[in-house]
Amino acid sequence: MSQIKNLGITGYDSLRFVTLDLERSRNFYLNKLDFKMTARSTSELEEQTGDRSEVYQAGDIRIECVQSLREDSWASYHRKFHTAGIGNVNFAVRDVDEAWKRLEARGATFIDDIETIEKDGGTLRSFHIATPLGNTTYGFVERKNFDLYDGGFEAVSEGGDNKFEFTTIDHLTSNVRTLKPLVNWFRDVLGMEQFWDIAFHTSDIDPTRQSGSGLKSIVMHDLEGGIKFANNEPQKPFFNTSQIQKYLEDFGGGGVQHAAFNVKDIVECIDELEDRGIEFLHTPQTYYEAAPDRLAAQGVSSIEEDWDILAEKGILVDGEDEKYLLQIFMKEAAIYYDEPDAGPFFIEIIQRKGDEGFGGGNFRALFEAIERDQVTRERV
Repeated sequence: MSQIKNLGITGYDSLRFVTLDLERSRNFYLNKLDFKMTARSTSELEEQTGDRSEVYQAGDIRIECVQSLREDSWASYHRKFHTAGIGNVNFAVRDVDEAWKRLEARGATFIDDIETIEKDGGTLRSFHIATPLGNTTYGFVERKNFDLYDGGFEAVSEGGDNKFEFTTIDHLTSNVRTLKPLVNWFRDVLGMEQFWDIAFHTSDIDPTRQSGSGLKSIVMHDLEGGIKFANNEPQKPFFNTSQIQKYLEDFGGGGVQHAAFNVKDIVECIDELEDRGIEFLHTPQTYYEAAPDRLAAQGVSSIEEDWDILAEKGILVDGEDEKYLLQIFMKEAAIYYDEPDAGPFFIEIIQRKGDEGFGGGNFRALFEAIERDQVTRERV
């Protein structure tokens, strides 16, 4: 009897991001975030697929950025419907045949057959399925002594040394217009379980306001692999002007709103990231005035960090039962590059100090920060 639980997921293998400008993506990951470029597509693969790719890595985080070279390519198909953004999420699995078998029994929609690539004594096997997230697909990858990123790629070593100490992908967050079908799919097809949930609206504290954003969020996780997905839908009132709905309009449907990257010391890295041109969402001083009492009410009597330094850097804090997390959110790519087609995707940086939640106390602060940016852009 197989010892694999559920799908045998061991973690995230990689994210495939459709970019408008590969050179710009290279500059962002290598020169801003200090990732290293570890692989790139060969000319033969580019001729075959019509796409050009580069792979950037820091710790166990691996991002493949893909730019279309012609109209019949995978990246070009994505761009017919969406702005730049994540088009595929790959999971590492222990046994790709077992993952296929279990997904097939649960009614998964397969896009391709299992592909096997052998090179230098190693084997890479993978397949992909459709998801309720529009054109976003999920892949399942089994690596056995396979050092290359994928077939048709050449290994390179260019760029930084991960000085900010990014370690892993903590979670992915997806936005949809209606949440229930997606959550049911995570449960019934992927075999995941509910981990956490929250529902709120920024008008809760002021029912007289004439605008605002709200959401319902349900986090699903895979018990064996430990991977987590936060999934959001808009919440009334002002449903069609909510921040989640604006993402759907900007991206062109449901998709991955942001990826959270774990770091070892969030306080140490923010100043230099800003010096390198990274822009973060602004958090008002009133947040920090209220935060110590809010945390104390949640069972966190003290934190190791200096509140004045956290306020200066704009780092958010949440937790319970004497455990907490620190997080900060970069501005979305469309704002960062001042280009709508760059898309609403953004990156969260997170450091966990025992708390495995999702910063429920910070959701309102994040939403209000995003709303301020939208007002600045005269969108609401």
